[in-house]
Amino acid sequence: MSNDLFAPRIPEGVANRRPLADRLRPQTVAEVTGQDHLTGADGVLRRMIESGSLGSMIFWGPPGTGKTTVARLLSGEAGLAFEQISAIFSGVADLKKVFESARLRRMDGRQTLLFVDEIHRFNRAQQDSFLPVMEDGTVILVGATTENPSFELNAALLSRARVLTFKSHDDQSLAELLTRAEAIEEKQLPLTPEARISLLRMADGDGRAVLTLAEEVWRAARKDEIFDTEGLTRIVQRRAPVYDKAQDGHYNLISALHKSVRGSDPDAALYYLCRMFDAGEDPLYLGRRLVRMAVEDIGLADPQALVICNAAKDAYDYLGSPEGELALAQACVYLATAPKSNAVYTAFKAATMAAKQNGSLLPPKHILNAPTKLMKDEGYNEGYRYDHDEPDAFSGQDYFPEKMGRQTFYDPPERGFERDIRKRLDWWSKLRKERNPR
Repeated sequence: MSNDLFAPRIPEGVANRRPLADRLRPQTVAEVTGQDHLTGADGVLRRMIESGSLGSMIFWGPPGTGKTTVARLLSGEAGLAFEQISAIFSGVADLKKVFESARLRRMDGRQTLLFVDEIHRFNRAQQDSFLPVMEDGTVILVGATTENPSFELNAALLSRARVLTFKSHDDQSLAELLTRAEAIEEKQLPLTPEARISLLRMADGDGRAVLTLAEEVWRAARKDEIFDTEGLTRIVQRRAPVYDKAQDGHYNLISALHKSVRGSDPDAALYYLCRMFDAGEDPLYLGRRLVRMAVEDIGLADPQALVICNAAKDAYDYLGSPEGELALAQACVYLATAPKSNAVYTAFKAATMAAKQNGSLLPPKHILNAPTKLMKDEGYNEGYRYDHDEPDAFSGQDYFPEKMGRQTFYDPPERGFERDIRKRLDWWSKLRKERNPR
């Protein structure tokens, strides 16, 4: 007896119903939404297609921005065979098979566009394996990554491929996707105007996400039911970010976080950090801001602050989200509780100004090397005293250009580790006056 008799009955039309995001896939590069700088009339990719010449590329951008779709459309419009692999599921053996198939096609006069999703997941040796087939034209490589190619991909690979940046969808392009979805479904989304805006924010720049959310709304809605913002949140079980990452809310919260750290309030700092996590802020952006706080507001009052922040960034890279967020929280609390000093920050600004104003002055001759007889005759290196041979390993010589005279930029406070630095500087100042009384 056939097992089909016991299979659950699927309503007619459901089995073959493709997801909305799949049904709305563009059919040409020109139809791609949200990437006008690449696919618009004057976009880089449109120009490549019109010229009839494609080169290897790396598509860099967040999820749901159309990287896979664009790669497939490029192959079609350029008349290339399309091969797709994922670095998550593929190894060396898979690569060899793909390369061999591409070689056979090339012998028949057809080139292959090889799309590699998550290309940054391949190790260095695997990335190197692409180089020969890229150089001899066996494949045109299009790699997709959500990570910064400068850090995740080999220099040799990057030198042979052009990096094209895909941007997150803005509200306008997401709204356009919803309008197209309503046209294909032949019905309006059952949302109030406020709930519709909230739906766009929930997608957080991801085109695939906004269409998936729209499908969830249509599935949940009963006849003549209209969802407000609260109802939308309840139905899709997803809260809109508390701020737009490109607008005032983003800058307000990062400002509040920075000032809470500077003000040595770990509780307020942790609160604002968690609000930004909850809003969907990029954790690596927050990691970068914590590093900035370490060098601007803590500085040498606690030299470990910068080390802690870099370690937190590495921990997040290793653990990912949400586990890695705890490392950033730890760094945030460390910064807020550390002794504060902007002495290096202030000194750097003052030294920068002095460098701009006195950039043409030569250093004093006695600290310049004299590799030739002529330079020795001109007095280069004459009178230089090697500090390690001096008492206390300190000669007390002048190092500023003679026309500038001695300057003071760095003035460490009596706080934290800089208290010890202050003592050293005062001691050296005393010795300098004793050994060079002029």
